[in-house]
Amino acid sequence: MNKTLTEKILDAHIVDGKAEKGSEIGIRIDQTLTQDATGTMAYLEYEAIGIPRVKTERSVAYIDHNTLQNGFENADDHRFIGSVAKKYGIYYSRPGNGICHQVHLERFGIPGKTLIGSDSHTPTGGGLGMLAIGAGGLDVAVAMGGGAYYITYPKVVKVELKGKLNDWVSAKDIILEVLRRMTVKGGVGKVIEYTGEGVKTLSVPERATITNMGAELGATTSIFPSDEITREFLAAQGREQQWVPLAADEDAVYDEEISINLRNLVPLAACPHSPDNVKTMDEIGEIKIDQVCIGSCTNSSLLDMLKVAHILKGKTVHPDVSLSIAPGSKQVLTMLSKCGALDTMIDAGARILESACGPCIGMGQSPNSGGISLRTFNRNFEGRSGTKDGQIYLVSPETAAVSAITGVFTDPRTLGEMPKFELPEKFDVNDNMITAPAVPKNQENPESIAEFAEDVEILRGPNIKPFPKTTPLAENLQAKVSLKVGNNITTDHIMPAGAKILPLRSNIPAISEHCFTACDTEFPKRAKELGSSVIVGGANYGQGSSREHAALAPLYLGVKAVLVKSFARIHRANLINAGILPLTFVNETDYDKISLLDEISLDNLREKIQKGESELTLKVGNEEIKVLCELTGRTKDIILAGGLLDYTRAKV
Repeated sequence: MNKTLTEKILDAHIVDGKAEKGSEIGIRIDQTLTQDATGTMAYLEYEAIGIPRVKTERSVAYIDHNTLQNGFENADDHRFIGSVAKKYGIYYSRPGNGICHQVHLERFGIPGKTLIGSDSHTPTGGGLGMLAIGAGGLDVAVAMGGGAYYITYPKVVKVELKGKLNDWVSAKDIILEVLRRMTVKGGVGKVIEYTGEGVKTLSVPERATITNMGAELGATTSIFPSDEITREFLAAQGREQQWVPLAADEDAVYDEEISINLRNLVPLAACPHSPDNVKTMDEIGEIKIDQVCIGSCTNSSLLDMLKVAHILKGKTVHPDVSLSIAPGSKQVLTMLSKCGALDTMIDAGARILESACGPCIGMGQSPNSGGISLRTFNRNFEGRSGTKDGQIYLVSPETAAVSAITGVFTDPRTLGEMPKFELPEKFDVNDNMITAPAVPKNQENPESIAEFAEDVEILRGPNIKPFPKTTPLAENLQAKVSLKVGNNITTDHIMPAGAKILPLRSNIPAISEHCFTACDTEFPKRAKELGSSVIVGGANYGQGSSREHAALAPLYLGVKAVLVKSFARIHRANLINAGILPLTFVNETDYDKISLLDEISLDNLREKIQKGESELTLKVGNEEIKVLCELTGRTKDIILAGGLLDYTRAKV
């Protein structure tokens, strides 16, 4: 008794460590997912481990990020991933089938199961009652091989939802309110657990919107209970047999509590350039807009799209506004087509995009210079849209749709009484765009599986390069500072996305040429010339995407350590996995004592790490600075080995 839902699922999956807040635990992973921007590297890493068949209950490879094929690179990566999936026992969701999180919610997610994915918005699965966590590709590769996934046993934050949303106020406004209160750093080391009477008023897609964007809190994940609403959703997907009821104990003890009265919420927007820069429509005012983009893994469900179609019906998009709409999956697109909602969108002047991530990752639809773009997405980091001075606001589908008509920021409550929108009793289910893996003749015989794997050819294109070489931790560290940056550096700053760069995700040497160019165009050249170097940063370093390329590119460029005020969870784990030393200042004011090209040294480093010393003395010229290198027994061994791949290979 006294357990939260989070603790119940975690405790049932612990295979290493103890259920104590703040301690490291290893948990069994039931399901994994990858997407194509991170998947190629994850599967190269899985190959390097050398296990002939995945050991999870279900692993799925999605193609949803790099679907713009203006060269051979993306198509080659898709072919590679498809052949890997066939060989190793992974389901393959083909291009056009939809965004990984939307499709996984529809077709694969199961309450009470653990899921890790090489995408930071994997917590979307928490809308179904899963413990779903974003991770680096190496962590996913290890989990596919049967290894545990390691996290710090989290604090659990109770967010009690009271009452019911008013007309035209949405689930997006709930998570924006949570972000307004907690900030992009407020969820670090925590799981956000939603409870209260208000939960029963939210459909599974609405819950998934909230858990999806919980990633912007820096949280480990977010989760809703599995109740009758969950059962109805799974039944409509033809998967009722996979439903189980799950909830926290009535006397569960939480580390923090937040209460939100849904009746008091109003339409909100995250203003440039951070998801927690949240304001009301009244505070923003009727600003003229240039673009509206509706979709992404946050707001592309059938329910979202039906609301948008209702608002657009009989109207025409403002002549000064470009409106694009991307349904989240083939299932959503098909059902919109059959019910006439797609015709309504097209008649209004919307540009219909394929069911993929698209503009959310800068893959097309970049706004005009200095353009104001309203998006139903989850991130509005500077330059992420593909236009460096683009002014990106994050809003609900309702706000986006009505503003597309008026041409200015518009409160959707001006639409009057809202009709009732309900999910269908039965979704159209057609999994013909999901390819099941080939099956060995004797799945119980390891030798048979290995022989089968040998016979399946992996199709590699010329852009696919091996994992960067790693080396064990050196006896001493002596290197110059190749870069100094400020607070809230995102993985988009470190390793930009977009149509020009994403196709290079399977080619670390090529993609490293773009590393940190958003901050300093000379960084790649400088780092290579230095040979070995250190990066210095501020607070919340590495927030945003799970992309391990933000660690692998610096690794390739010779970065040996990153010294900051504080790290975002996933990026710190990715640095350790890459064998890069994660250091934090004991006194944050020491940040000001280090400049670009200063020489830094840590003597007897390997010996001190082996002994488990966490406080180290770093020398900068004649100055001594105290830094922390907080590593557990396992992460210590990973750093000593030179990274997770070397550590895992040695154990296997």
